[in-house]
Amino acid sequence: MVDQNNLISKKGKPQLLSKRAWFLVPMAIILCVVFVLSLCLGRYHALPHEVVSVLFGHALGNPSDAALDNVIFSVRMPRIVMAMLVGAALSQAGAAYQAVFSNPLVSSDILGVSSGASFGAALGILFSGTALAVEGLALLFGLIAVGLVILLGRVRRKTQLYMLVLAGVIVSSLFAAMVSLIKYVSDPYDQLPAITTWLMGSLSSSSYAGVQLTCAVVIPCSLVLWALRWKLNLLSLDEEEAASLGIDVSKMRIFTLLIATFMTVVTVSLCGVVGWIGLVIPHIGRMIVGNDHRLLVPATLLLGASYLLLIDDVARSVTSSEIPLSILTAVIGAPFFAWILRRTKGCAQ
Repeated sequence: MVDQNNLISKKGKPQLLSKRAWFLVPMAIILCVVFVLSLCLGRYHALPHEVVSVLFGHALGNPSDAALDNVIFSVRMPRIVMAMLVGAALSQAGAAYQAVFSNPLVSSDILGVSSGASFGAALGILFSGTALAVEGLALLFGLIAVGLVILLGRVRRKTQLYMLVLAGVIVSSLFAAMVSLIKYVSDPYDQLPAITTWLMGSLSSSSYAGVQLTCAVVIPCSLVLWALRWKLNLLSLDEEEAASLGIDVSKMRIFTLLIATFMTVVTVSLCGVVGWIGLVIPHIGRMIVGNDHRLLVPATLLLGASYLLLIDDVARSVTSSEIPLSILTAVIGAPFFAWILRRTKGCAQ
């Protein structure tokens, strides 16, 4: 039995926040530091104090270094902001999925979002090759995949979680097979490398237009999850217990899934498939702030943004040719997740 008094304090005297809430402060500071350091990296070398000076000068309309100001705001800023948005979105979506399914091993691609978006992007590369076609078709088929999963998951006009999982497996397998077919018939010297690169994830094509679209989705969805963060704690209750507290768990789960999925499909359509973030980052958040989603939601936002920003810094700085994001997230995420499983002996925190 879950202690209901610890799950909800909506009425009456507010409970004091846990001491672990103070960990959000260093998380925010770390994100700011990584943001500035990321602006320093690149072929045009800059020191942190120079970057800070340019940022303040640009804000005041009087940049101290015109050349560095152009490099930062024309080249580096869109990519860096996109990295933070994508990392925050995928990590929050992962935490939301894990809350909905009450399973810490669930990630944000369980409903076939990544497979559907991958098929759309591969189709765009095959028949057009323009960035608009690739991103547009990736977004469209990502949404189609989710729609098919929800349609297949409905039993007697009600959506069951276990049916959603099974439907997600079916839809993911179908779209994965179609992606393989497109790779088989594509031009091996031009289209196939482009498809393979997109499937491994990259932020190299980031633009202010993409940042605006991502902001238009990620920020409102993040605010919704923030507003619902205390209710996410109640998803571990059965429907009768939750109903006694005035919460419709079934509708709450579906609504949370839609919010998390919409964030995922938009970010995947713009930067490709980036694995492990939605699985690993929520675990790191639980190790730091615990299971309370009132703290876990903002913690995953800050950690995810910092993590993908650091990954992208490595991807574009270590070698002359850019390393795909999914390679680095897997190389770092898989051993770290294995360590988490060993440390917790396979049990959720």
